[in-house]
Amino acid sequence: QAAWCVLPSRVLLVLTSQKGIQMYESDGSIMVYWHALDVAEHLPVHADASSGLSAGTSSGLVLVFDIPPKGTNITVSEVLEQHHDAITDIAAELGQAPDGAGDLVTADDAGTLCIWSTGEEFTLLSKIPAFGCCCASVKLWNGIVAAGYGNGQIRLYEAATGLLRAEVNAHARWIYALDLAPQTGKLLSGAEDSFVHIWKLSRNPDTDNVEIEHCHAECVTDTQVCGARFCDPEGNSFAVTGYDLSEIYCYGRA
Repeated sequence: QAAWCVLPSRVLLVLTSQKGIQMYESDGSIMVYWHALDVAEHLPVHADASSGLSAGTSSGLVLVFDIPPKGTNITVSEVLEQHHDAITDIAAELGQAPDGAGDLVTADDAGTLCIWSTGEEFTLLSKIPAFGCCCASVKLWNGIVAAGYGNGQIRLYEAATGLLRAEVNAHARWIYALDLAPQTGKLLSGAEDSFVHIWKLSRNPDTDNVEIEHCHAECVTDTQVCGARFCDPEGNSFAVTGYDLSEIYCYGRA
């Protein structure tokens, strides 16, 4: 995986592989840190709400790194051990978390979700048990956890309590990608069934219930979608790719 991790005082380009984690300045010019691994690990990575960065391993560990405002004095500050299966995705709060809600969520290959409150130390707020299906992608927005599963479902949970608020049979096959547009609450889902769907997340102002509305569907013909991302914070355009593709398809408003 490759990702730009936006921290309060700097932006790092982070590359992860089976051999370890490489952290570069945002333009890729200088490598500022290298974290080697003794065994082959899959490593999803994400910036968290504090000044750190989190990476997950195939053994179920979540590594938390302390990142200084500048320089190369990067250290592993904490190791989180709540998962017993490979970490598949990590997501930080993209909107405004309600009081008491977590600001980081981790997902694993069995489908277990852990919701954390970050700070000087990470605190586990809620652990959502697995139900026999892998959670391949997860997002967190305004206290809502959106999780995409191997059975094609999208499930929405409260980040404060872990309670299930909504579930949608969104795809016919495995969901591999979720993305959220933080300014509008649009949710993008891409799956092996060749479809990309756009949804709108919101809270009912009268009941505070979590609601999801379908907005758009796009079929990428003969393509098992494995990656999909919005290209802007409003969710007006998005990019898609699939297995065995050397192209990236970009979609936008006409």
